[in-house]
Amino acid sequence: MSGLRVGRRVLTEVPAAIAFPFLLISILVLPASAAVVAELDRLRAQICGGKSLPLKPSTATWRSWVMNRLRTRSLWSTDVPVFLCAIVLSGMSLWISFWGFAGGLVLIFEPVFWSFGIAAQMGPFIPQSLTHAILAVPAGMVIVVAAVALLMSISLLRDALQKAFSREQDPDLIAKVDELRSSRASLTRAFELERQRIERDLHDGAQQELVAVIMRLGMLEAAATSNGASSLVGQATQAREHAEQALARLRQTVRDIHPRELSDLGLTAAVGELAARSPLRIALDSSGDDSLLSDPAAAAAYFTISEALTNIVKHAGTGQAVIELRYDHTGVQLRVVDTGKGGAEAGAGTGLAGLMERVRSVGGKLEITSPPGKGTIVAATVPSEPPW
Repeated sequence: MSGLRVGRRVLTEVPAAIAFPFLLISILVLPASAAVVAELDRLRAQICGGKSLPLKPSTATWRSWVMNRLRTRSLWSTDVPVFLCAIVLSGMSLWISFWGFAGGLVLIFEPVFWSFGIAAQMGPFIPQSLTHAILAVPAGMVIVVAAVALLMSISLLRDALQKAFSREQDPDLIAKVDELRSSRASLTRAFELERQRIERDLHDGAQQELVAVIMRLGMLEAAATSNGASSLVGQATQAREHAEQALARLRQTVRDIHPRELSDLGLTAAVGELAARSPLRIALDSSGDDSLLSDPAAAAAYFTISEALTNIVKHAGTGQAVIELRYDHTGVQLRVVDTGKGGAEAGAGTGLAGLMERVRSVGGKLEITSPPGKGTIVAATVPSEPPW
């Protein structure tokens, strides 16, 4: 275990030791105190590097969250046992902290006390000479080290007890997590299936109808030309041009909803087609095999790149960009780099906040580096399979 984690565990045990008398008094307001103490213990475990996750949403007040928690079965099967364990362990931490640190420091500074004519007593030990005071120094160091080890052990024991109560006796929490995972997966799959359905309907329906209209207008234009009806020719030509513009916009809409290349040819081919249609000069650098990506992962990566390119065109003030794709067995790492004016911020109307949520929905991570005047880097890591 690293020194930083040891330090965190020891430092979090000291406030727990100081809180021991308050924990005893809080028994009078059970079970509300149990919910608060258990949540604080989950936060402590997270700070110490454990796998615990606090349950209180960041947007909820403590009062409203506790009131909701009081109505769950998990309060009695999880929070109350954690609360009772916290009282016992905090009492142990208080005893160890006092005798380990205070007593150990007294022994370490015995020579200093002796030089001032003070024979500082530590338990039954009272130095009778300077030699005794000097010999007390290593004993004090051993006691301090032992206190650190014991406090760290108590912290680990807190984690183990919390894990045992939460995983084995918290059906509400387990059920809610499973329900959230299932609903998240269902919503993401339904969203992608709906996009593909709309794309097929537009491609096979309205788009084909517009193609037929354009063909018939072309035939009408040719017939009017051969018969010398100049006014009819002009009207037919204008109608055909409007229909062609509508068809071009419809095709662009279809691509934006769900590009067929992504489903048929994979992410690299779809990104290549996207780069070819972009007004930017784009260098595409790809390595690895994209066939391992699931459909949701490929869609999240594609639309991340698409939105990043759109932002470059609208806001960056540059005419070129670089797209990097790196595939391996875990998923894909992508970067979209430009040398524009930078200063992009998520949530500032650039669509980046939505991209972050989309990448997170498949278990990925999106990072934006955009110092003013130095361009923007949109980097994302997308797993090959979502975690649900």
